[in-house]
Amino acid sequence: MRLATWNVNSIRSRIDRVAQFLDRQDIDVLAMQETKCRDDQFPFERFDELGYEVAHLGINQWNGVAIASRIGLEDVEYAFPDQPGFDKDAGESLISAPVLESRALGATCGGVRVWSLYVPNGRALDDPHYTYKLEWLAALRANGAAWLADDPLARIALVGDWNIAPTDDDVWSVDFFQGKTHTSKPERDAFEAIADTGFTDVMRPFAPGPGVYTYWDYTQLRFPRKEGMRIDFVLASPELAGRAVDAVVDREERKGKGASDHAPVIAEFGD
Repeated sequence: MRLATWNVNSIRSRIDRVAQFLDRQDIDVLAMQETKCRDDQFPFERFDELGYEVAHLGINQWNGVAIASRIGLEDVEYAFPDQPGFDKDAGESLISAPVLESRALGATCGGVRVWSLYVPNGRALDDPHYTYKLEWLAALRANGAAWLADDPLARIALVGDWNIAPTDDDVWSVDFFQGKTHTSKPERDAFEAIADTGFTDVMRPFAPGPGVYTYWDYTQLRFPRKEGMRIDFVLASPELAGRAVDAVVDREERKGKGASDHAPVIAEFGD
């Protein structure tokens, strides 16, 4: 299986690039984030023409997650259990509220349980959205631990835009990010807590840092100046991680006109 994750930053704006990427990289399963459209606006027909089934969760023009697969798409879930919601009007996280944002989508593809995840940004360390982010990650960790406890041999991939740079090697400047989100200790601890349940970052052994990034801001010439962050990940369960044979960031997709500010992460797994 060739599994990719990509924050496409609007699927309607970048459907041509996504289609070309799927063909060029021979992708079996693509998890997408920030599709930025409702379900009725998603270009399902284009994926169907390419031979992919698609599940999509989009409530409005914000967020949005999808999974496209040419090797099967079964048992779709539109949120993980107890996933927190966020009431933007009240400005607070609502653990017991209905899910208000389209941030998590799960499906079984070729025997692998794939979760396309768009972790809340956090905005600022003193923002209610930051508390929401940590609660969201805690709920994800609890589910991940439960899934592995229920079936230690399960093949599970937690993939997407995590909005966390877990180590100093994952940012272009430690000083620049001091006092900001994405690199704070609570966020890094939350990421590490998920890893501690048994999920492994499969890319790092194949692409050691520093200097390996997946996101570059559109401003300040960040991409040509190589000033990026590594915040997009494929975290695999023990059974799946043991089958990883390669992983890479496709920086070509960050180049040229109409590029997303993220590049795809591709992981390849053997049988």
